[in-house]
Amino acid sequence: MICPFCQTNDDKVIDSRGSEGGRVIRRRRECLQCGKRFTTYERIEETGRLVVIKRGGERDSFSREKMLNGIRAACGKRPISEEVKIQIVDEIEDELHRLHDREVDSRTIGELVANKLHAIDDIAYVRFASEYYQFRNVGDILKQLEELNSRVRDVKDQQPLFTPDA
Repeated sequence: MICPFCQTNDDKVIDSRGSEGGRVIRRRRECLQCGKRFTTYERIEETGRLVVIKRGGERDSFSREKMLNGIRAACGKRPISEEVKIQIVDEIEDELHRLHDREVDSRTIGELVANKLHAIDDIAYVRFASEYYQFRNVGDILKQLEELNSRVRDVKDQQPLFTPDA
């Protein structure tokens, strides 16, 4: 493994352990050249790579990074940890591989992401939904906010997200 600090390809594994329910192996490595430590993750590559069918009909390879970047953009500076974002990607990727053999619509992926964000953070959900559902005007956003305000929420979260007269 090439050291991310000195770019030398000379390291030793100092710790290995299972992660994510045994689906991933986390390895702590130490560079023998500079002595710095870094972590790598090893996961099984799915034999049948998923192909995403986009809105226009073109096809592209499924990318965890693209999905994670979209989630990061939607979450912005919201108090959502990186671990939660990665967990969302892991759960969606697992579901996609379970339910789809070779191809999946981008719409399906977008809806899964929207549902996960809807469950954890309303603001991140609205940000994602405004891009994904391509809201055409403020009225579309207001309709979505009204729908969010009407849903049952935790007792600790009694304030509405948006009040039109404020």
